[in-house]
Parts: sequence; structure tokens; C-alpha cells
Amino acid sequence: MKANAPIGLFDSGIGGLTVAQSIKAALPNESLIYFGDTAHLPYGDKSASSIRHYAAKITSFLIEQGAKMIVIACNTASAHAYQTVCDVAGPGIPVVNVIDPVSEYIAKKYRSGRIGVIGTKGTISTRIYPRKIEALNPELRVASRATPLLASMIEEGFFNNKISQAVVHSYLEHPTLKDIQALVLGCTHYPLIRKEVEAFYNNGVEVLDSGQRVAEEVREILKKHKALAKGPASYTFHVSDYTSAFEKSTKVFFEEKIKLKESRIWD
Repeated sequence: MKANAPIGLFDSGIGGLTVAQSIKAALPNESLIYFGDTAHLPYGDKSASSIRHYAAKITSFLIEQGAKMIVIACNTASAHAYQTVCDVAGPGIPVVNVIDPVSEYIAKKYRSGRIGVIGTKGTISTRIYPRKIEALNPELRVASRATPLLASMIEEGFFNNKISQAVVHSYLEHPTLKDIQALVLGCTHYPLIRKEVEAFYNNGVEVLDSGQRVAEEVREILKKHKALAKGPASYTFHVSDYTSAFEKSTKVFFEEKIKLKESRIWD
């Protein structure tokens, strides 16, 4: 691993920029190269075989761009395509998904009780969080609820308003999520509605997203391989289908204006 090579990240859209922002905050010397597969978003309603196909192609692209490690900044792709990405990357390029770090944190912190998870249909249908968390800690029980409107709603800029509040409350009021100690935001778009979720629970439930845990995992892997960058950092962002409106909305996720490059890797 070349220390000053970039970290590669990908998602179906711009939700994964919440993970990129967390890595940037924790590791300011690290360069990032991001790919948003906007031609195929959202991944949540795609077949597993399609997602594996997309993930393999994007991973190859990021490696061609010089990525020293790959972060699957998407829960659905992490659930369906983690092994595919590892196979494409090979033994010399570490791969981090957004599910394992959060699952390990919960299994260690909570001795018993109920944990809630919300995410896309694609993620929830795999039961990846219940399987991971309950295998690590059999005393925990995980309740999952698909919330398919949320990612599209957030992509369109509807959050922290009356519309998003009504949708969020409708999902969280479901009996499935009753009496939970913590709630996993099982989609990288969802940190943008974190305040609304916390308000629903009156801050009585720990609300977890993957960003911080993934950044910690990335740091540990780079330290282990003695591949922490010394800077200066650079940031490159690719999308498979460009629109000016999409570029404007990236500021909400990454907290600064970024320039998107259209890379039609599917042509």
C-alpha cells in the first residue's frame, strides 16, 4: 500500500458522502476518490446480482485510479457485494464495509435487549444486521424495518421539514421498533435525518450511523499497514450520470462545494 494513495469509496448516489465526510474529519491527511453510481440509484430496489455487477465494475475503476483501499459506503452494497468487492480488490487492497464496524460496536456495548435497524428494502431483506449482531452477542435481539421512502426523499432534499418529519414518524411508530435501546441508521443517507430520529425518541434511544465507526476502522487498518498519509489531501468525486442539480445537493452531504466528474464506466 502506498501511503499517499487515495482511499476509494462508492455508493449508489451521494449518501456515501456522509461516510466520506466522517473519514475526512477523522483522517484529514487522507486523499479520497469517490464514485456515486447515479445511473443506477437507488440500489435498495435492485437485485443482488445487479448490485454485485455494479460493485465489481466500480471497484475495478477505483483501483485503476490508484485507490489503496476500498470503502463500500452503502449498506445495500455492503450486504450484497462485500465478498465480490474483496475478490476484485485482491489480497493487497483492504476492503471496509459499513455494516461490520457498527455491528461490532453494538455487540460490545449492549449486553442484552432489543436493537432497531432501519434501511432500504435491499438491506433489510438480507437480515444482515440481525445475523451479524446476534452472532456476535446472542443476548441481543434485532428488529428491522424497511423504510424505502427515506433515501429518495433525502436525495430530493426533503429533510428537517414537515414532510420528512411526517414520513420519519410514520416509520418509527411501527410496533416492530417498540422498546429498543438503540437504532441503527442502516443507510448512508440517513445521517441527514438523525436529528429528526433523535427528536422522535426524545434522545432516549442511541441513534447510530456508520460514519464514525467506519472512519475508526479505516484508521486502524492504515495504521496496521503503516500506510497513513502525511498529506496534503485531495478529493476527487465521480458520478456515472451527471446533473447540475445533483452537484448542488452534494454540499448538503459533504458540507462543502465539490466538483463532480462524469465517468461513464457503463458505456
